[in-house]
Amino acid sequence: MKIVVQRAKDAEVKVNNETVGKISEGFMLLVGVTHEDSEQDADYLADKIANLRVFEDEEQKMNLSLIDVGGQVLSISQFTLYGDCRKGRRPNFMAAAKPDQAEPLYDYFNSKLREKGITVQTGEFGAMMDVSFTNTGPVTLILESQAN
Repeated sequence: MKIVVQRAKDAEVKVNNETVGKISEGFMLLVGVTHEDSEQDADYLADKIANLRVFEDEEQKMNLSLIDVGGQVLSISQFTLYGDCRKGRRPNFMAAAKPDQAEPLYDYFNSKLREKGITVQTGEFGAMMDVSFTNTGPVTLILESQAN
């Protein structure tokens, strides 16, 4: 799995001009799944994200986690994270898992975050979505599961 983590002041996702997910302070996540990914990968990344210390403490040092600040997550499925652009001008998405494999693992990942007491909002898997957010810092990190 590959996840782009962006620290956000707020985030919102719309499908057909209707808001389907919205958060205040926390993380805006773009979540990609590849063929070899398993629940073990999702467990690892859910734990990493919940405990990633990138929020400022009273001394303005990035020392607090999502759990520490009571942050929320907007999680967006993003197969294009596995787009291979090395050849030609059109990305090749062969490394992205098919929806019948990716969607259950994406749902499992989100459920693991919820089990940690984190509020998780999502978009609509496979839909055309409009995502907007305010990246604070800015802080943007790319995390990959141990298998990758």
